[in-house]
Amino acid sequence: MLLSKTNFLICLDCSKNAWIKLHKPEIYKKYPLSSFELNIIDTGNKIDEIARGLFLNGVTVESRDGIELTEKLILEKTPVIYQPVFTTDKFITACDILVWNNSSDCYDLYEVKSSTSSEEGGGRKTEEYIIDITFQKIVLDELKIKIGTLNLIRLNKEYVRMGEIVIKDLFLIENLTDQVEEKIEEIKQQMDGAYELLSNENEPQGHCDCIIKGWNSHCTTSEYSNADLPEYPVHAISRINKKKLIELVDSNIFSIHDVPNDFSLSENQRRQVDTAQSGKEYIDRDGIKDFLETIKYPISFLDYETYPSAIPKYSGYRPYQQIPFQFSLHVIESPNSKSIHYDFIYTEQGCPDEYFAEALQKHLPKSGSVIVWNERFEKGINTQIAEHLPEYKDFMQQVNSRVIDLMIPFYGKTTMYDHPKFMGSASIKYVLPALVPHLSYKDMHIQEGGTASDTWNRIVCDEYSTEDREMKIQALRDYCGLDTLAMVEIWKVLNSSTS
Repeated sequence: MLLSKTNFLICLDCSKNAWIKLHKPEIYKKYPLSSFELNIIDTGNKIDEIARGLFLNGVTVESRDGIELTEKLILEKTPVIYQPVFTTDKFITACDILVWNNSSDCYDLYEVKSSTSSEEGGGRKTEEYIIDITFQKIVLDELKIKIGTLNLIRLNKEYVRMGEIVIKDLFLIENLTDQVEEKIEEIKQQMDGAYELLSNENEPQGHCDCIIKGWNSHCTTSEYSNADLPEYPVHAISRINKKKLIELVDSNIFSIHDVPNDFSLSENQRRQVDTAQSGKEYIDRDGIKDFLETIKYPISFLDYETYPSAIPKYSGYRPYQQIPFQFSLHVIESPNSKSIHYDFIYTEQGCPDEYFAEALQKHLPKSGSVIVWNERFEKGINTQIAEHLPEYKDFMQQVNSRVIDLMIPFYGKTTMYDHPKFMGSASIKYVLPALVPHLSYKDMHIQEGGTASDTWNRIVCDEYSTEDREMKIQALRDYCGLDTLAMVEIWKVLNSSTS
């Protein structure tokens, strides 16, 4: 077995998950990546190719079998090499870019990542990338290939596209040589340990490492390795820290229904546990009544769909800045009115901003409350549009002044309504089926925002046939439309809960 950098990093996160990936691929493949996750991989590959523009005229090693070609290119001191492959008796790695440095008479290494950074750099992600580069350096050292500087290439989050993309401004290069050198001995030990564990033909027994991680951090095969966990485990307690989770697990407490009354939890966590254990809703009727009184007619229920393009698609955009391409709007004019639905989606070439703003101004009532789910997002998009289109600045500011967040009664310290089926989440994907069982995302062609975003990008990039394109556009309309209809129905439930 040759341990790759990818499998090593998976092993650091969850060792049993890495073992299953290598030895039981049929199980690993039972948990396929979502379209959102696949899009992340695709984005990374595209950014890797674009970053080669910083070092032109390189020779590409096309395959992971290109070890002999790599050796030849290194021997010839080829000025720039893309994706060279190196192996030792235990490890295999590919480098994104190697650049020959005449002054130091050796290669400089450049690792390309699709995340963003600023001139200051730093952050949690940088630590992960240092481990990544250290793995490569250890392999190259063992092969006696002299390496000079060790560098990280990331998107410059301050870069604003104006016209054509300027490659040298789009990326930032950080020299991480010193940080990598400090990690070498530690990572060497971890690599040897991972190799030993993953070379063993016997499956690691018991739970995987995720047994002491919160639900959202569980690995790909956690469901297999932790099959004995109950439907509502303690791992789903909102924002539970690792220390408390370990304490529960070590006490053999896995179900939220078994958490002791005297176990130390935050106020929100205790309410979640009590709601789960009682099986009854928690309703702060006075709080909900006060909240509902802030909502004024006509009531506009509004939801946006956006695409965070890593490489800015249009002038005025930064890397990963959200591009608003769609909205759904349900309007209730008065207490006795039925809701009226409007929607907009832009699927042509060019920037949607002006068409989006124009349609929103046309359909959105000029007064009354604007109801959203998670106001930070929609208000942020409105502010962004105001910056891109000064002629809409007053309108967008006026819209933001009317925004009310329908998530407030279900979230954090402001929680006024809790339900056992929320399972500690204020996501509309959990709140809706608990409060309005006849509405669901489960049977829809598009079921979550990541897929919606990816679908739109594929539409405007002409990746679908004419027939599929129309089907995908309708699926986007249906998905976004359900988001605002869901808010209408949840608002009705809140109203009925106070009577």
